[in-house]
Amino acid sequence: MQARKMKEHYRKLDKARMSIWECCELLNEYVDESDPDLDEPQIEHLLQSAEAIRKDYPDQDWLHLTALIHDLGKVLLHPSFGAHPQWAVVGDTFPLGCAFDHSIVHHHFFKENPDHQNPALNTKLGVYTENCGLDRFTMSWGHDEYMYLVAKGNNTTLPPAGLFIIRFHSFYALHRCGSYTYLMNDEDKEMLNWLKVFNKYDLYSKSKVRINVEEVKPYYLSLIQKYFPEKLKW
Repeated sequence: MQARKMKEHYRKLDKARMSIWECCELLNEYVDESDPDLDEPQIEHLLQSAEAIRKDYPDQDWLHLTALIHDLGKVLLHPSFGAHPQWAVVGDTFPLGCAFDHSIVHHHFFKENPDHQNPALNTKLGVYTENCGLDRFTMSWGHDEYMYLVAKGNNTTLPPAGLFIIRFHSFYALHRCGSYTYLMNDEDKEMLNWLKVFNKYDLYSKSKVRINVEEVKPYYLSLIQKYFPEKLKW
């Protein structure tokens, strides 16, 4: 229920109006405590991921941009967006409305969650049907879900695989452990392949080599202009 309330609250996109690049710069103020690689500001992670993918997949410009923006939902940490604590913004995500899978990190804590004892919600399918598609999911709230709402709400022209990556890149129970696959449809399975490609450039992939921001900025500004409006509602 809390996830639904947060989603409805932020779906209004009334917290700010700024460009994608302005949001990237805003994240310079933060270091994700859950990131296992570096203690660098977020823009370093975004650019390192994007540039690594750009090198290996030069013809997939949508994937380069997806890598750049995938973590922008972490602006929820900022006072203008609610100053949420890191535990409520970062970390693994998982579906609500069905049984909590044991592959979810720290799953034993779900014993304290009322949904764990709810017979309508603690079965394998819960409120869903087999192969219903992940777009039907109510996901736990976090930066993934927020950036997905922002992208959709601003009519991005990113392909469905880009939106899939943004929404589910922290859903490790799915793309690392293979849980919940019985709820996927054929389109999900195709897009999951792209998410697995992306994941190799997300965690455990950064280095101490700094990106020359001014050198790469024109390229990413051109992609932002291609796939997003100049100013977004957040």
